Amino acid sequence: MADKDNSDDDGDVGLALKTRPKTKRPPLYKVLLLNDDYTPMEFVVLVLERFFGISHSHATEIMLTVHKKGLAVVGVFSYEIAETKVQQVMDFSRRHQHPLQCTMEKE
Repeated sequence: MADKDNSDDDGDVGLALKTRPKTKRPPLYKVLLLNDDYTPMEFVVLVLERFFGISHSHATEIMLTVHKKGLAVVGVFSYEIAETKVQQVMDFSRRHQHPLQCTMEKE
């Protein structure tokens, strides 16, 4: 009987290793609220609380940033979620006859 250690075959069982292509994380998108001269500040706070789950005090801070700087990032999401949030805010604003604008851009 031949000793396994001295045989021509080294006896190792080889595993077929597949190299997986590195999957890139999907790009993220910033959702922005834009200032206008007509939408009431309270309405902007309501939108932030309702559609972004932001606390009243934080929503007030963001609203003031929008008011003073002209825009503010209200969240960063995957494309589909950002697109949905923008649409929800725009539809809600139109239904309440406010010109509030919400957009998204790649981070």
